[in-house]
Amino acid sequence: MERRDKDWYKLDLSAIVYPTLQRRDFSSVYRLSVVLKEEIQPQVLQRALDMTLPRFPTYKAAIRKGLFWRYLEPNDRPGPFVQEDVKNPCQPMYFKANNRYLVRVYYFRSRIALEAHHSLGDGTGGMCLLLTLTATYLRLLGVKGIENSGFVLDIGEKPQEGELEDAYMRYANAKVCPPRLEEKAYRVRGTGEPFYTLNIIDGIMSVSEVAAVAKRYNATITEYLNAVLLQALLTKQEQDPEVRLRPVKIAMPVNLRRFFPSITLRNFITMIYPGVDPRLGEYSFEEIVVQVRNYMRYHLNEKLLRGDITTNAQTQRNPLIRVVPLFVKDFVVRLFYTKVQDRNSSAGLTNMGAMRVPEGMEPYVERFDIYMGQPFSARTNCAIISFRDILTVNFASSIVETDVERYFFQRLVKDGVHVKIESNRGKGGKRPVAPEAGHSG
Repeated sequence: MERRDKDWYKLDLSAIVYPTLQRRDFSSVYRLSVVLKEEIQPQVLQRALDMTLPRFPTYKAAIRKGLFWRYLEPNDRPGPFVQEDVKNPCQPMYFKANNRYLVRVYYFRSRIALEAHHSLGDGTGGMCLLLTLTATYLRLLGVKGIENSGFVLDIGEKPQEGELEDAYMRYANAKVCPPRLEEKAYRVRGTGEPFYTLNIIDGIMSVSEVAAVAKRYNATITEYLNAVLLQALLTKQEQDPEVRLRPVKIAMPVNLRRFFPSITLRNFITMIYPGVDPRLGEYSFEEIVVQVRNYMRYHLNEKLLRGDITTNAQTQRNPLIRVVPLFVKDFVVRLFYTKVQDRNSSAGLTNMGAMRVPEGMEPYVERFDIYMGQPFSARTNCAIISFRDILTVNFASSIVETDVERYFFQRLVKDGVHVKIESNRGKGGKRPVAPEAGHSG
């Protein structure tokens, strides 16, 4: 376990990167939300948060900076305090603000939303916190029979050692470090929104409808939606005559817990990049689906993923790099991310998959949403989650243009999927969002 004593936690292998990207107008913040069937009572939600957060010591923490590295230390300051939701979510989290907490909890009508800085953990850890909080809230309202299982943890128990470990370092043991030779990808050009505006577009649809369409293409839901997004990006690139043709690629996080036994609540993901290269010729939609399917089925296996995390861990284990001052590490990592890593993809897409909650909780839950947060550069991020027969596709971008989102939903409608569109965009002269694509189903 990457912990020297009970008072601090070393940042995990992924978490090391996120603070280096911090700007006044950008933080690596994601949002998870659950929509219940009755209005939220904020005072009860605050009590539930106060009871729940101590069960998650790496979330009830503040980030600190040493000479050679950053670390998390316990945070016993008052808070965090639940607050009414805001129009523009995932706003920057400054390390010294909010009593140094890197989590926020919002409510609006029947929705509970959790925002967390990626330095604390990934979507799996965040979902455990959100659903444990929601279960505690419902119990305080008198709901009986909600068992502790799945994403709902027992707030009366101490954390297990495995929940707090840096699982990367346990599995970074391949005998070779595969090189990464990614070519620069197409990047969407758009008009930047003023600070701090995050444009949200949600598509709500039926899981069974999307699954049936994906099956027609001999693909999974994830493969099919990746192909839909790739086609939307290809269309966008074709319509910009000033842009030189480049490969179109999607940065897709992979939950490594699917391949390596781990119960860690910290970061345990890696990235893959399904894509197509329009310089090789015109791709039909069917060809894009085949390309995505073949790419993902080749790359998503324990052997290649172990090699990938071993490559990531190599610099962390280098004794020379360990003694380099933190400000030098920050400069190098930020330069590499800006000049290389961020240019490897045209958009981001994550699929949290089908959510399950304890049986006693099911009657009170309507649906879930997930947002990858503000993109580091001018583009759109797409996140997918489902519950029962409700599948939501949540786009977040910091540019005015909505072409990619419009092309995405138009493809779904063309394939027979009924889509309901929701957005946080106000009137203010902004054009309607995807008017051709959205219709109630």
